[in-house]
Amino acid sequence: MTMIEEIRYDDTVMALILRRDFKAAGIKFLTPDSYSQQLGYMNRPQGYVIKPHVHNLVSREVHYTNEVLFIKSGRVRVDFYDTEQQYRESRVLECGDIILLIVGGHGFEMLEASEIVEVKQGPYVGEHDKIRFEPVPAGQVKLPGH
Repeated sequence: MTMIEEIRYDDTVMALILRRDFKAAGIKFLTPDSYSQQLGYMNRPQGYVIKPHVHNLVSREVHYTNEVLFIKSGRVRVDFYDTEQQYRESRVLECGDIILLIVGGHGFEMLEASEIVEVKQGPYVGEHDKIRFEPVPAGQVKLPGH
């Protein structure tokens, strides 16, 4: 299993999965600067100091909501859909995995009782924020290695 996995459809990265066993020294940003949601990993030794700082007021134009999900417990199947709501493939996330959802649609099935922490851009505009549609039938789920 890849420790950092890109879910792609054609030339588009739909999602990034950072598996719980990923480890690297220093700092590693997994997303290009152009993404509206940045995902980075830091591994610093005891005593390392990140200098206090404030972030500057910078106007940004965001067109779509990106989400970062932290799987705190359990197992979750993520189903990926293109922007036309066509099912593409699925992955299973486990406790400690992190996913950045970038483009396209997505749905979830809890394979075990699960706790998920979600971080996304705001402000949230309720039902104007998304279009809901029917999930892939269970018999059509495509998982690697199955």
